[in-house]
Formats: sequence, structure tokens, C-alpha cells
Amino acid sequence: MARYKVSELAAIARISVRTLHHYHEIGLLVPADVGPNGYRYYDREQVLRLQQILIYRELGMPLAEIARALDAPDFDRLQTLREQRRRISENMSRGARILATIDRTIANLEGKHIMNDEELYTGVVDPAKQAEYEKWLIDKYGPDISKDIAEGHERWDDAAPAEVESRMRELSAIEQELAEQMQKGVAPDDALLDPFIERHRAWVEGMSGPSLPSAYAGLADVYEHPDFEARYEAIATGFGAFLRAAMRAWAARQ
Repeated sequence: MARYKVSELAAIARISVRTLHHYHEIGLLVPADVGPNGYRYYDREQVLRLQQILIYRELGMPLAEIARALDAPDFDRLQTLREQRRRISENMSRGARILATIDRTIANLEGKHIMNDEELYTGVVDPAKQAEYEKWLIDKYGPDISKDIAEGHERWDDAAPAEVESRMRELSAIEQELAEQMQKGVAPDDALLDPFIERHRAWVEGMSGPSLPSAYAGLADVYEHPDFEARYEAIATGFGAFLRAAMRAWAARQ
């Protein structure tokens, strides 16, 4: 049975030694043994666990959630691999549809392909995923939120593609500014964040209409959805929790 030192496992997994050290420090991947010389040694069990960690990371799951999943009493490695395969297969299929739409759009802009406006969105918006978000909101907040969802549909449906693209670029810039403040050490409840949070709130109101500060704080609850959390973790580690806390703190100061 193969046994690997940290440098050897890092090489075959194509990650850094520093990453393995970090996983050990946070208890996510503990070596099978640490020798008197301080060398870490990994056996087959740790090799398989590392594969799970890296697959979950590719799927956008934060490290804390990965630890909970792998350490759950009912964790089944084979069943987990099957589920991960299904998710990745779905993502690849959707990615292929998006690529096909991009290729047709490029050909259209070059005058090589006739394309109607509806085709611009083939594969780009996932109706099943949109329905999942809406059900999650209704389950969490009750049927009264259905009206807000319908109004949001109308606002997005009426927007021109160029406007949607511009608005999403604007949101990305706002989120990046907030992440930079977090990385500088600014606390989420610090009033120094007000100008950045107010830009974020203005963007939200531009998409959903005017609302009270309490409604903006309520939106932080929506951002607890796993897909939002994964998106924010991709911007910066810990950014999801930071943004939610900053939104609630800003609302409390108003």
C-alpha cells in the first residue's frame, strides 16, 4: 500500500504543499501519521478523502461545508461520487449548450448566421435552477413573496440584453470593492463600509424597486442559499458571511 509524504501527495494531486498544510491545520485532512522528524504521511484513506475535498471545491463548496459533509455519520463515499458525477454531468451539459449559443452569436455578429433574439438565451438561463430558487424563497418566506417574484420577472423580462449585462458588471464591481474592504480588515459592522453597502443597496433597488432598510436586511437571509454562498466564496473566502453581516449592520444603523 502506497504511503506518501506531503510533497509527494501534493505532486500527484497537483496542489501546493501549503494547501495540504492548511487542510491539516483546520482538521480537514489529517495525515495518517506524523513522524518524529515532523514529516506528514498519508495513506489510502487520506488520498481518497483529498479527492473528495478537491471535487467539492470544484463544485464551489466552502471548506467548512466540505468538512461537515465528509465527517457526517452517514457519509457514503461511493454514493457521494455518484451524486458528484451527476452534478458535474449536468454542469457539462449546460456548459455545452451555453458554448453552442455563444458560437451561434459570434457567427451572427460576423454575418454568418441568422439568429432571432430568443435564441440569444438558449442554455444561458436554467429554468429548473430558477424554479428551485423561487421555491426556496417561498418555503422560507411564505406564499406572499410570490408577488415580489412575479414583479422581479417583469422587471428582468423588460430589460434589454445590453442593460442586463451592464447591470451585472456593475454588481461585480461593487462586490469586488466590498471584498477588498473585508481583506483590508474592515469589520462588517463598521460604518466605514456605509458608502460601499449603500452602492450595493442602490443596485438592489434598481433591480427590485424601492424598499425599506428592513427589507434589505431580509435579503441577507436569501444570500444564505448554498448557491449564493458558493458564488461569494469564489470572490473571496468568507465574503458571503461578511456581506450578510454588513447588510444587516447597515440596516440596523438606519
